[in-house]
Amino acid sequence: MRTRVQAALLLFVVIAVAAFAVPLLLFTASDRTQQLVLARSADLDRFASLMDQAAQTGDTSAVTAEARRYTQLYGEPLVVTDTRRRPIVQTGGMRAADPAVGRLLDGALRNQTAHPSGALRPWSKGSRMFAEPAGTGTRVSGAVVLRASVDTAAEDITRRWAAVIAGTALVAVACTVLARAATRWVVSPLRRLDRAVGQLAAGLPPDQTRAGGPPELRQLATGFNRMARTVTAALEQQRRLVADTSHQMRNPMAALRLRVDALHRHLPASAARTYTGVTTELDRLETLLDDMLTLATAEHRAGELAVTDDSGAHCDATAVATAQYRLWEPVAHRAGTRLALHTAKTPVMAACTDHELAQITDILLDNAIKYAGPDAEITLRCTTEGRHVALTVTDDGPGLTAEEIAQATTRFWRSGRQRQDGSAGTGLGLAIVEQLLAGRGGRLELGPARPRGLRAVALVPRAVTDAADRGGTTGPSQVCRPSPGRLAADPEATAARRDPRGGTR
Repeated sequence: MRTRVQAALLLFVVIAVAAFAVPLLLFTASDRTQQLVLARSADLDRFASLMDQAAQTGDTSAVTAEARRYTQLYGEPLVVTDTRRRPIVQTGGMRAADPAVGRLLDGALRNQTAHPSGALRPWSKGSRMFAEPAGTGTRVSGAVVLRASVDTAAEDITRRWAAVIAGTALVAVACTVLARAATRWVVSPLRRLDRAVGQLAAGLPPDQTRAGGPPELRQLATGFNRMARTVTAALEQQRRLVADTSHQMRNPMAALRLRVDALHRHLPASAARTYTGVTTELDRLETLLDDMLTLATAEHRAGELAVTDDSGAHCDATAVATAQYRLWEPVAHRAGTRLALHTAKTPVMAACTDHELAQITDILLDNAIKYAGPDAEITLRCTTEGRHVALTVTDDGPGLTAEEIAQATTRFWRSGRQRQDGSAGTGLGLAIVEQLLAGRGGRLELGPARPRGLRAVALVPRAVTDAADRGGTTGPSQVCRPSPGRLAADPEATAARRDPRGGTR
């Protein structure tokens, strides 16, 4: 906005200065031209008077001597003739026989005065021709033609124009300084207000906007500060409520689980089904609390990244995808599904931390393993798509309908099919992924797989250290199949720690 306001003010300054300077330049040129015409007209009048006297007395010595002294002094030739066009005096190499001079003499003998038209300019060169009849009234006794140099007049015009342009430049500079100061006075409070609005929109406590600028902006800043304090307090209370609720319920949940586990050995065999149902609901409640706390943390982190610069964060997406594949492959095998990995041969650098990318991968793989069904084929791919790193999880399970895909990232949403069969899941997993990606300027894309199933693509901006950004190329993909030597030392324990159990489908 500051640039646009300054551009508008500077355009106004240019137009105003030009509207003042251009007429002034034209006036100075016209004025100096008029001075030249008046001076040479006076000289012509003098020679015409001398020629008239010579015609009456028959003595041409005075006009001849005066003409020669004039040419010697000013370097401007002239021609004086009688009524029959016979030269009385010719100086400076100009002759009455010249066609241009002859035309002027003919006009002067017809009692016509000839003065050059058009104003001079700094770049004007050469000379101008003047002609005037000698005599009184309608009686013509001769003619005078003068060729005047315009070089001196052009130099005067150049000096005057330089002075006008210098003064105009000083005025323009002064107006520009004033315009920048006025723009800063008006726009600076708006920029501070815009920064505070961005912080507030990201859910962070905004800086107090200092009152400045015009009275209207000071009043707006004061009102915004009051609103920001109210909104920030409400958001902080809401965030604290979610975090505290999730945290404070852990101890009662742990105590409840201990009591239920202690009660198990005192229950008859007929109560085993009820005990299993209670422990399942306890697991689901613990997972819900964990996911609520994770989501609150992801939202807070996304808000911080929206208004701060963390461009230095980067990780090797290929290495993260490979590590998570090794952790989740045993989990997929126990669930009766097959998990494959496709990655590039060269490192692919993503603009996020390895922890964030691992968390995103965990949630997407967990969903696919849970809901793709037995004997499903699940593929984890790590590729590049333009300016983004694409982490894609594809399965050939039942998938989701178009209406369900549109709601898949809604908090606590689960498909009707999963609610009916009682599948575990809190409906927060994809919401967490969406917040993690949004904080890094990425996005989550969900769509159907071909021929069937679901395709989830997490797009993360590529880091500037990526080899592709330096002119390198990404090599062809390679397929990694599970092998005992590539698994973690304790894959079950590691997968259990990583598994967020945040299914959404």
